[in-house]
Amino acid sequence: MQWHNPPAEWTDHNGQLWVKTGLKSDFWRTTHYGFIRDSGHFYHCAVSGNFRARICFAGQYQDLYDQAGLMVRASETHWLKCGIEYVEGVQYASAVVTRDRSDWSVSPLPGQPERVWFEVRRKDEAIAILYSLNGEQFTLLRLTDFPEDPTVQVGPVCASPERAHFEVIFESFTVKSCSEPVVD
Repeated sequence: MQWHNPPAEWTDHNGQLWVKTGLKSDFWRTTHYGFIRDSGHFYHCAVSGNFRARICFAGQYQDLYDQAGLMVRASETHWLKCGIEYVEGVQYASAVVTRDRSDWSVSPLPGQPERVWFEVRRKDEAIAILYSLNGEQFTLLRLTDFPEDPTVQVGPVCASPERAHFEVIFESFTVKSCSEPVVD
């Protein structure tokens, strides 16, 4: 595992990754806001072919756009991030898919869950993004086209576009080869 934009503070111990974000970190390209940011914190490994990646995480969400989850990255202009994004006091299941320009889809979560699980399933050029509040029953958030790259980077991601020191604990990160369809 290696960092794209390492945070100032982090530890990786006994399967738990603790991160405290840097100031105004984010991943975004152009759409609506007019800026490009590639400053978020992304701890990744290289993955080839079809796969299933899953992670559980808990964050101390306080400020607008505090975010944590999973990222799949082919390049600076071709990536996706999914997870929780905090907007006006609400935790949203969030997915951003970027092919030169970013888009954003969200769905509000009930209450303020202490922890959530996200899963990304890739088969050829398709990726499904799912989430769970209990680690067992997963809900489809998005099915997207992700043109096949031989190898991509996959792993935990977090950012805090409006501040520094957003704290996140990631655990149970797994990636495994998978040939099953991305959705039933």
